[in-house]
Amino acid sequence: QVQLVESGGGLVQAGGSLRLSCAASTTILSIHAMGWYRQAPGKQREFVAGITSGSRTNYADSVKGRFTISRDNAKNTLYLQMNSLKLEDTAVYYCNAVTSGGISSWGQGTQVTVSS
Repeated sequence: QVQLVESGGGLVQAGGSLRLSCAASTTILSIHAMGWYRQAPGKQREFVAGITSGSRTNYADSVKGRFTISRDNAKNTLYLQMNSLKLEDTAVYYCNAVTSGGISSWGQGTQVTVSS
């Protein structure tokens, strides 16, 4: 199982930006796909953005044009650049990795709070 550690969350005003990082315990070249999910209070965890080993990306409609997912294979790190943040982006953000064998791993989460 891959160990994942998120960082970069915090408090930001609406319209601001944050960049989340997810450091993996193994080379992410061996990981089939990675992604970001979020969970707001009282809501189910939802998909935010994903990237495959071939760097193909996809996004939830709610973040398209505002968030960018990327990966640095040399640093074994996944990123989520979040711009034009909205109040509704407030949530705990989780990093996920799925190996080619189908094993899924989750990080502990990082809190993002957007204030008005």
